[in-house]
Amino acid sequence: MRGILKILLLAILATGVAWWVAELPGRVSGDIAGYTIETTTPMALLAFILVLLVCLFIMGVLGALLRLPGMGSRWRAERRRTGGDLAVTRTLVAIAAGAGNDARREAHKARRLLGDTPQTLLLAAEAARLAQHDDEAEIAFRALTEREGAALLGYRGLFRLAVGREDWAEAATLATLAERAHPGADWLRPERSRLAIRSGDWVGALELAPRGPTRAALAVAAARAEPDPRKAAVLAKQAWRLDPTLTPAALGYAEHLRQAGKERTAQSVVRHAWTVAPHPDLGTFALQPLTDPLERARAAQRLTGANPEHPESRLLLARTDLEAGLVGEAKHQAEAAQAAGLHQRRLFLLLAEIAEAEGHDPGAGRTALRLAADADPDSAWRCESCHGAFPSWHPACPSCSAPGSLRWKMA
Repeated sequence: MRGILKILLLAILATGVAWWVAELPGRVSGDIAGYTIETTTPMALLAFILVLLVCLFIMGVLGALLRLPGMGSRWRAERRRTGGDLAVTRTLVAIAAGAGNDARREAHKARRLLGDTPQTLLLAAEAARLAQHDDEAEIAFRALTEREGAALLGYRGLFRLAVGREDWAEAATLATLAERAHPGADWLRPERSRLAIRSGDWVGALELAPRGPTRAALAVAAARAEPDPRKAAVLAKQAWRLDPTLTPAALGYAEHLRQAGKERTAQSVVRHAWTVAPHPDLGTFALQPLTDPLERARAAQRLTGANPEHPESRLLLARTDLEAGLVGEAKHQAEAAQAAGLHQRRLFLLLAEIAEAEGHDPGAGRTALRLAADADPDSAWRCESCHGAFPSWHPACPSCSAPGSLRWKMA
């Protein structure tokens, strides 16, 4: 209804204006090139409006003709952008699907249509890396390092390439450059920590390590690598305080105490370690200053006194008793370990030695040797990450490089 009213009002208004123009009095005349033109005022006004409209139309046509080149350029640019965006999408899809060659082809198309923007360079580098064209990926990543605001992307990509080819020196340099480009990047700290571990920079790895059990292992390694005895002693004590149950930490600290002439404190550290986590190396360290077999047997009693029923305690007492000629006591301790559920090869070999020392039952020794052939594996350092077994301790697993993952365990 309102629309109809508006149309009626406009029609009335137009009619009124036309009526007013038609009623204007007077005449208009003019001379043009020797001709005299004379007409009424309404006709002159109508002619003026018509001439004005024709001029505006001509000017519009001329303007459109002048704008044609620019409109063509914008159309071509829009077409290139649309094609480039489609190529970017297809590159992402190909990378997600693991199709390296398809990703490279689409990434090259995106660069051709959109130019070398940070986005297209990154896609081209990742596509080339996926297709195992590392040289091509490196060129694109290096181009990224020269782009303001995108340098971190380039350095991170180059860092991954260096790690992939195990170029640890180059990786360390790139990690430093990445830190400068984007200080405090969350991904960089653990990467630098792993790099320090791989390159044997234990002090650097300790500084980068987060709070947790891995710090003790790294502190042990840092103490071993430190040439300054005083700094090494501080690191060894730090490792022991971080994890008193870690045998290498206790042994490292005790060794520094022994070298400083603090034998009683060193023995106290070892006894505490045996109480919480017995290990054969602790017994070797504790008994090292003693040469008399009976003294060694008595020292073993003192060492194991707080944890006498542990299998490692039984085995240490059996060994030292056997060396001291206390064959009956040695047999008692070994059989007690077997009764407690220990069925390792080293136990049965020890029982064979005890049987040989007794001398009156040769069959017992042969039986022990047969049992040793089918016995459980001896305790070893086992990785809690990859479950690999190793005869000696390492600050990082030799197989999976996980720091602080090796623990003394039975099979």
